[in-house]
Amino acid sequence: MKAIESTQDFTDVLNQEKPVLLDFYADWCGPCQTLLPIVEKLSKEYEDRIEVRKVNVDDNRELSQKFQVRSIPALFFIKDSKIVDNQAGLAPEHELRKKIDALLN
Repeated sequence: MKAIESTQDFTDVLNQEKPVLLDFYADWCGPCQTLLPIVEKLSKEYEDRIEVRKVNVDDNRELSQKFQVRSIPALFFIKDSKIVDNQAGLAPEHELRKKIDALLN
């Protein structure tokens, strides 16, 4: 799972065909570290159909502000450059899987 390092990276990701899942996190955030293996697993499982990227809120404040991230972890599900769903805080794998499947349909 690749990180978004700049607004240009973000623009490039949005300009490709696949839906996008953005995971806003911080290295010091315990719940973020708990969620990370689940998101990485789903990233590998869905890699041909969805682009999964992580965004460090400390390193990319501009993008965090654009998405109005107030607490982390925060997941955003994007299709056709529009946010279609989001998830704040920890979520079980089956919930995230449902959201991804909805994004793909």
